[in-house]
Amino acid sequence: MTHLIYTGLIITFSLIHTMSSAQINIQEKWKKEIADTEKAFATMAQEKGLSFAFLHFAAEDAVLNRNDSLLMGKTAIANWFEQQPMTPGATLTWSPDYIDVSSSGDLGYTYGRYLFGMTGPDGQKVQRRGVFHTVWKRQTDGSWKYVWD
Repeated sequence: MTHLIYTGLIITFSLIHTMSSAQINIQEKWKKEIADTEKAFATMAQEKGLSFAFLHFAAEDAVLNRNDSLLMGKTAIANWFEQQPMTPGATLTWSPDYIDVSSSGDLGYTYGRYLFGMTGPDGQKVQRRGVFHTVWKRQTDGSWKYVWD
C-alpha cells in the first residue's frame, strides 16, 4: 500500500512539473511575440513615421496618454496626430527593458526607456528621455496591438 502511495505521489509531482514547464515554454513564446511586435513597431516608426506606426499598432479601443490627456480610441489618436505640427527629422527610439505576459496569453506589457529627438525652432538639437509603458492585447487574428501607451 505504501508503495502505491509513493508511486502516486511521484506521478503527481511529475505531471505538475511537466505542466509547469509547458506553461513556462508557452509564456516565453508569447513574450517573444510581444518583443517582435515592439521591434516592428519601433522600426516602422523610424521608417514610416510616428503617426503611421502608432495607428498601425493601435487596437480599436487603444488609449494614449499624451500631454496629460487621454486619447481614447483609434479615431481620437488619428485626430491628435493630424493636429500635431510636422517636425522634420523628429525621431523616437525605444526598446523594452522588461516584458511579461498573462498566463492566459491574452494580455502583456512592456516597459523601458525612450529617446525623442528633434530640431528646435532655433536649429538646435533637442532630446527628451523618458520611460514608456505599453499594454498589449492579443487580437482575434493572433496579432498583438497596444491598448495603452
